[in-house]
Amino acid sequence: MVVTPKRFTIDEYHRLIELGFFQEGESLRDGKTERIELIRGELMQMVAKGTPHTVCGSIICQQIDRLLADRATVRAQDPITLPNDSEPEPDVVIVRGNHVDYLAHHPYPEDILLVVEISDSTLTYDQTKKLEVYAEAGISHYWIVNLNARQLECYSQPYQNTQGNFSYLSKQIFLSHQSVTIPGFEDVLLELKRIFLVS
Repeated sequence: MVVTPKRFTIDEYHRLIELGFFQEGESLRDGKTERIELIRGELMQMVAKGTPHTVCGSIICQQIDRLLADRATVRAQDPITLPNDSEPEPDVVIVRGNHVDYLAHHPYPEDILLVVEISDSTLTYDQTKKLEVYAEAGISHYWIVNLNARQLECYSQPYQNTQGNFSYLSKQIFLSHQSVTIPGFEDVLLELKRIFLVS
C-alpha cells in the first residue's frame, strides 16, 4: 500500500476556509497569527515575519502605490488564484484595475503584472518552490527582495524545460543603490535605496 498526502483543489480549500477550519487571524500561544496558503494542492504553514520583513513590505507597498497612483492596484499579503491548485499570498502584488474588480474572485495570472516576495529566512523556498509555481502559472514578472544580500532579484520570461520543470529564462540582479523599472510601467522607476533603507 502506498501512502500519499491528501491534495486539495482550490474549491475544497475555499470550502475549508468558509467552514472555519483554519484559525487564520487568531492569535496562537506565542501571540503570532496562523497563516496558511495552498501550494500545488498542499496546505503550507507560512513562516512568521520578522520586523525587517514587515517594515520592508510596508515600504514597498507605499512606494509602489505612490508611484503608480491609480494606474494599477497594489495588494499586500492577499491571495492570488493560480491554475496549479495554488493560492499563495505574496508579500506584494501589482494587478490590473482596482480593488472592486476582485470582489468576485482573487486575481488570476492574467490580472497580475508583478509578484513580489520579501525573503530572509524563506529565501531558498522563494527561489525554488515559489519560483516554480509562479513560472508554471505564467506569472510574467517575479521579484525577490533578498534582504540577506540586500539586492533585488528580478525574474521574467517563464518557460518549461524538456524535463517538464518550470523556471524563468531571465534573471537580473539590482543592488541597493540602483533603480528598477516597474513591469508594465516603463516610465516608472523604483529607487531601491528606499526599500533597503540605504542612505
